[in-house]
Formats: sequence, C-alpha cells, structure tokens
Amino acid sequence: MQNSHRAEPEMKMFSVSHKTAFVVDHCPYMAESSRQQVECDVLTKSRGQGMIPLAPVSKSLWTCAVECSMEYCRILYDVYPLKKLLMSALAAVGPPNPQEDPECCSVLHGLVAAVESLCKITEYQHEARTILMDTADRVANRGRIICLTNAKSDTHVRMLEDCVQETILEQNKMAAGSDRLMPIQQCELVLVHIFPQGEDTLVSDRPKKEVSSLLTSEVHSVRAGRHLATKLNILVQQHFDLASTTITNIPMKEEQHANTSANYDVELLHHRDAHLEFFKSGDLHMAGSTSRDSGLKETVTLKWCTPRTNSVELHYCTGAYRISPTDVNSRPSSCLTNFLLNGRSVLLEQPRKSGSKVISHMLSSHGGEIFLHVLNSTRSTLEDPPSISEGCGGRVTDYRITDFGEFMRENRLTPVPESPDAEASGKPPAERAKAQLERYTRYWPMIISQTTIFNMQAVVPLANLIVKESLSEEDLLTCQKTVYNLVDMERKNDPLPISTVGSRGKGPKRDEQYRIMWNELETLVKTHVAGSERHQRVLDCIIACRSKPPEEDERKKRGRKREDKEDKAEKNINKDSEDKSWQESERLKGVVERGKEEQGESEVIKDSPDSPEPLNKKPRLEEIQLPEKAKGPVSLLTMWTNRITVANSKKHQEFAGRISSVNNKAELYQHLKDENGMDLHENGKATR
Repeated sequence: MQNSHRAEPEMKMFSVSHKTAFVVDHCPYMAESSRQQVECDVLTKSRGQGMIPLAPVSKSLWTCAVECSMEYCRILYDVYPLKKLLMSALAAVGPPNPQEDPECCSVLHGLVAAVESLCKITEYQHEARTILMDTADRVANRGRIICLTNAKSDTHVRMLEDCVQETILEQNKMAAGSDRLMPIQQCELVLVHIFPQGEDTLVSDRPKKEVSSLLTSEVHSVRAGRHLATKLNILVQQHFDLASTTITNIPMKEEQHANTSANYDVELLHHRDAHLEFFKSGDLHMAGSTSRDSGLKETVTLKWCTPRTNSVELHYCTGAYRISPTDVNSRPSSCLTNFLLNGRSVLLEQPRKSGSKVISHMLSSHGGEIFLHVLNSTRSTLEDPPSISEGCGGRVTDYRITDFGEFMRENRLTPVPESPDAEASGKPPAERAKAQLERYTRYWPMIISQTTIFNMQAVVPLANLIVKESLSEEDLLTCQKTVYNLVDMERKNDPLPISTVGSRGKGPKRDEQYRIMWNELETLVKTHVAGSERHQRVLDCIIACRSKPPEEDERKKRGRKREDKEDKAEKNINKDSEDKSWQESERLKGVVERGKEEQGESEVIKDSPDSPEPLNKKPRLEEIQLPEKAKGPVSLLTMWTNRITVANSKKHQEFAGRISSVNNKAELYQHLKDENGMDLHENGKATR
C-alpha cells in the first residue's frame, strides 16, 4: 500500500513524505493472538437467567497491524484529502495462515516491492518534470517505508536494513536508464516490531540513524493492541507535521439520563501551524494527552466556549486547518462532529488561572469538512506598531531607550572597500563587527531600575573604555581615576541613583547602595577581564579600593550609629511637640466650653438682689493666651484644632479665674484672705 503527499509543489522538491509505503508482514507468526481481550458481552445487566455469557475475544497481530495502518492513513487523508495514492488494498489479502511453513515466506519480499514502488514516477512528479524539461534533476525522489513485522532479534533487524540498502542500489541502476523510473535520493525505513502482550521483547528500540547516504533507519518495539495504535498515532504526527489539540469541558447529554449532562474531552489532530501563534507569543502550554496509553504524546488544551447561534458572524482569522479526531468511533467525537456539520461554530479559549479569557481558535465546517480556525488574539498587523516603551500586556516599563540609541550608533555597520590592509589585519570586517557586538552586549541591562552604574555620570568613562578589545596606558589611567572618584564619593557619603520601584520606604541605606554599586561595577569589569592585562589591572584597582582599613569601617559604623540616634531623637522631639500642642489645644477647648456655661450662670446670679458685684471685669479677647506654635513639624490635626479654638474664643469673653486656674479649679474672693488665713467680715471681727 502506498500513499503520496505533495509537501512543496512550488519548488518541485518533493520531501520524504511524498511517498509512504506500508509493508505488513503476512507470515504465519502474525496470526498469533495479541492477548489483548475485547469484551463482547455488553448485555451484562439485561441478560436473563440461563443465558451463557459470551467469552472475550482477542485480535491477532495481523489484525492489529492492519487496523493501525488504516488509522494512520485515515488521519492523513482527513488532514490532507487531496493528492493521495492507493496502489492496493489490504482487505483483499486476507489473514495469514498459521499452518503455513514460516521458512517459505519472508517479509523481505515486501521490502523489495516497497523499494520498487518508490522508484516509480507519480503523476505529480511527472507533471513537475514536464514543466521543468531542461532542469529535470530538480525533481527529487524521496520516500518512506513503514514495516510492521515480528522480528526475531536485533541481528534480524540489521539483516532487513541491509536488504533495503542493496535493493535501493540495484533499483537506482535500473532507474538510471529508464524514463519511467526515478532513482531514490533518500529513503527512511521505519521498522515497527510487534509482539504480544505479556511477553518480553527481543528487539531493542533505536532512534534514527544513518545507514548510508541514501538510507536512514529507526526501530520501534511495541506491544500489540492499544499500544501499537498509540505508536502509529505518534508517528503520523512526526511524519506529516501534525499537532494535537484537546477540546475540554464539552457539555454532552448522557445516553441513559437525558436530563443530565456531563463534560467530555475530544482530541483532534491537525497541521502544526495551527499552534504557530502559541510558539511566537510563548503561551504554549503542553499537557499530557487524554488517552490512558499516550504518555509520550503532547497536546494543547483549549476550553469549550458556549457556541453562538449566529453563524454569519465574521472573525478575524489568520489560518484554517482540517482536523481529524484521534478516536473517531467514540461517542464524544461523533457528537462533536455532527454538531459542527450542522452549521454550528464553537469558540475555543486558552485556559488561564487569572485574567480575562483569550479566544484563540474556532471550530467550524465548510463544504462538509471541519476546520480549526486560528483567530487573531494579539496585535493586528493593520494596527500601529507598539511603542518601544510598552512591555508585556501594554505596561510601560523603564527601558534604557536613550542608551540603546547610543548603543546602535556605536555599532553601526558600514560598507568597507576591499583593500590589502583589511586582509592583513587578520579578521575580516564582518567578524570584527560581530566580535565588537559580542563585547558590548556581555553586560548590558535593558531596564533602568536594574542598574546603578549606567545611571551615574561618574562611571561613564570606565563603561565606555572597558568594552574595548585592548586598553592603552591612557585608558588605564582614566579607568583608575574613575574608580578613585567613586571612592571619594563614598567617603563624602554622596547619594546614588538607586531605583526604589517596588520597595517600601526610602529604599536601601547609603552603605547598601554603595555595596550594590561596587558589585555591579565588578561584574562589568569581570566580563572583560580576559581581554588584556590592563583590563585585569582595572579589576585589581576596584578590588583594592573595596577592601577598606578596619579603622575606616569603625568610623563608618560610629557615623551610622550617630546618624540613627539623631534620627531617633528628632522623631521623639517631633512627637513630644505634637503631643504638647494637642494637650494645650484640648485644655483651651475645655476652657472655652466651660466659659459659655458659667457665663449663663453668672447672669442669673447677678439678677439676684443679694449677689455682690463682681470685683474684676471679664478680660478682653486679646488677653486670652493661645497655645504657642510648637517647634518642628505640626500635624494636620493640631493645626485644625488650633484654628477651631481661635474661632471659638472670638465668640465670648472667658472667665478670668478659669484662665489662671489650676486643674480647672478657681478659688473665689482670694483678696479677702489675710496672711494668717482668717476671714474678715464687715464688722471687722475675725472668725475661724
């Protein structure tokens, strides 16, 4: 059986996938049981009494091989419905005869026939040769042979490879003198060793290796049954650039309970380009396949969205690819296929843990065929290009745009005329340009907040010189002078341009800032230290300046302690002044309120004929002493309280005794007391 798929018709260069020949071993040992039982008694619950249950059956190795070969072709024909060739059908061959002598039959005859079929010219190759009569050599002849057999050992496998190699050489000699045959330029041999379940394999797996310039070979040792079906499913994806997509959370009504529904998953195969946008954006999250025996398979999971009833709605689509269900006979696959063929469309979204959902694909049918449409989920090519300051998701980031422009100016390429001097210098100009670009990018932070030294003007001379291939003596002195200037800045405790983005408070302390700066400067110089001996001297200068004497460290520690004490004392002073101002304002507020109450009481007492005239008049408003302004910073609450107190004091005259009272208690008629504490009456008599 032969299949043909034209992969590159424009270039007339047919790939290995253009011809695929299946060789299925028909020897007697292929009639053995695969030992994977298939239950035939499906009437377990409704079976009446006295009925004997049906015994399970087991497929033969031949049946498993034929079914998997047909499944391989079905998937291929679903995805590539055109340009397929069938030379023969396996149905007319019949099963192998277990009574036949194994010595009388051999799979070698099938391999020879497969090589002969690959030498025959297909109609597509003939069409290409007709168009390119003068350059017929451009039409390549490549093919693949998939052999399903039961090998006896690794030595038997090598014998099969030798047979294919010799047959290719013989057929190429015959094709060289024939107009109906084409020499084979490349052939892939895929040997699949099938053995029953429960037995140990006698053949080892082997990856693809080159047997000769014309032949490559690979060996797969697989158990019969579902394991073989999974292996052929993986091979068809590898051979024809297919990929797997699993549609999850498909709502489907249960057969037994029509009122209930459950969610199912359906795996689809399609061309790999349907996942191209995932690869570009980095959102590709591969997961294990939904089948229980496909541990080696990978699939992209997309979530089912509620379908829209309006099928006329247009979507911005960037590609459409035919699909083929992996398990075409399952009920979920059948229901999904019928649903789509009835004119419905289903949107698919990427599963995300957070954020808004992203609709990336759509399933829809056209002309009786189902296609997986790729929807544009990123910026459209019709929109304006994004700004360089826009990060992922549109967030504005602090890229070093100005520095990058300077970087591009320093690394511009210009045409260089051919001259003996350029050749005598050793490297050609293109290689020198690549070497310079490599040196300039060894350490080049892209974001402002990730660097300190590139934000400092004091480090610019060293940063510009250290990237040179070799340093002169003057360059070395400039770099050392830059290091000494940094040491002087640290001694003066000058601030550094440290970014505080994402950090709380004022950021790191001054000592920590300089430690970060020195570490980054040392990292920059270390990346270029292998350039020359003067580069090493710059690094030695930095290391020597970083190792300070102990007395200087002690002096810095004492300075830090004194600085911390001053900060603490300043905070305490501010806190005390605020508390004092608050207490004073509260006292004055209480005085004003009590003044209102006693003003009303004094009016009542004055109306009485027995109440004496007050000796002192109420003080004027100007005599009320307001709290003095506290030194240092004043809180907003204190300022507001003082303002309210001043406004209230203008509405009445305060009682003089309360102004000079102690603990809000004032003693009346203090002038009537004598020095001995005696009370004097009008008649001049003193009483205790």
